Amino acid sequence: MADFDLIVIGGGTGNNVAAAGADAGLETALVEPGPLGGTCLNRGCNPSKMLIQAANAATNVREAGRFHVDATLNGIDHRAVVDEMDDTLSGLAEKKKAGFREKDNLTLFDEYTEFVGERTLALGGEEVTADRVVVATGSTPIIPPIDGLDDIDYLTSQDALYLREPPESLVILGGGYIAVELGYAFEALGTDVTIVEMMDSLIPREDGDVATAFTDIAADRHDVYTGHRVMGVEEQGEGHAVHAETEAGDELTVEGSEVLVALGRQPHSDELGLDAAGIDTDDRGFIETNEYLETTADGVFAQGDVADNAMFKHSGDYETRFTIRNAVHGERAAVDLSAMPHTIFTEPQIAGVGATEDELIEDDVSYSVGRAAFADSAMGRAKKLDDGFVKVLAGDDGEIMGTHILGTEASTLIHEAVVAMRHDLTVGDVADTIHSHPTLSRVVEAAFRDVANE
Repeated sequence: MADFDLIVIGGGTGNNVAAAGADAGLETALVEPGPLGGTCLNRGCNPSKMLIQAANAATNVREAGRFHVDATLNGIDHRAVVDEMDDTLSGLAEKKKAGFREKDNLTLFDEYTEFVGERTLALGGEEVTADRVVVATGSTPIIPPIDGLDDIDYLTSQDALYLREPPESLVILGGGYIAVELGYAFEALGTDVTIVEMMDSLIPREDGDVATAFTDIAADRHDVYTGHRVMGVEEQGEGHAVHAETEAGDELTVEGSEVLVALGRQPHSDELGLDAAGIDTDDRGFIETNEYLETTADGVFAQGDVADNAMFKHSGDYETRFTIRNAVHGERAAVDLSAMPHTIFTEPQIAGVGATEDELIEDDVSYSVGRAAFADSAMGRAKKLDDGFVKVLAGDDGEIMGTHILGTEASTLIHEAVVAMRHDLTVGDVADTIHSHPTLSRVVEAAFRDVANE
């Protein structure tokens, strides 16, 4: 007989699976050596957005003069911002852990584990088995083998978020989502920021028009070096020197009191002993799953970042619903991850769903483009929004193939397109919908009308 009906490895989105299992009467184990809540609550989206809100407040004061408001930024108590953030989030994690310890049918293991056989794990100093296992161990920062990097005290995103004193200057290696969010936050809070990215633009996975426009915006507030690969890092004086070069061999050296490595994330799968359990991974270490979130091992499921279905908290939350149905209740419910949105909380915000224009070109797909600028809308003029646009990509039959937004409240505005795409609505359906005036949603309407009227 198995020791448990269900074992869940990972206390991020996995904690909801464990709770559902216990509530269903399954003898359940939750394995999490760190604070419950995972990366999002403790090391990612929650703390970063709290820091960014402080940055937004500082930005609003600096820009108040544009609205003829005489305001002065007299100082920023960075330590107070981080202390409040830490107290709030650690309190939530501790409350969650206390609740799980008191929950019927649930055993919490505060330790690391690994598979030692088929649905068999090393836990509590012994081998423990389960009828079903869910792997939800998330991801960790990628630390590439850059010359000299191991010899300095570099920062990861987690380290940077919890700095009590902001660095005088910060060199960020990488230009993706994490890099540009933290770059904006630290610059707004008083740090001189330099970003070094090997691709030709920042956020290179975004639609090309969005990436180009945002790179120009970021270059107005940071020192931005695109097309430069970091070759080495070394201590220099009281700070660090970062050496990079272009494909043509042009060399660059930039200096900063701190170095932040923000070169993406990788699955936290290498220490789980997956081979012993018969769980296959791809060449990047992501656990392979089917549409039911089943792995190649019978009775073992995987979800979230470690499975690479989409490395977002909201995708992990969505997958959790199906893991509960399949792993806890024994259903065969297929997950549908189409029209998966994403957002980047810089200033201005960025959001997207569906294909980019480059992807459509690469796939030789016929398409039309609709655009509308924030500055041309009534609310855009009221807010004095000089930058920002909505871009819609549509098929010949009116199918919405992609929507991309650079601008204020993009993280909220994108969801109209998400709902439309999830329910197979056309560009005409959105264009013909009445949008309240003078909201920024009128910019979305204008972009859809632009492509619908082609």
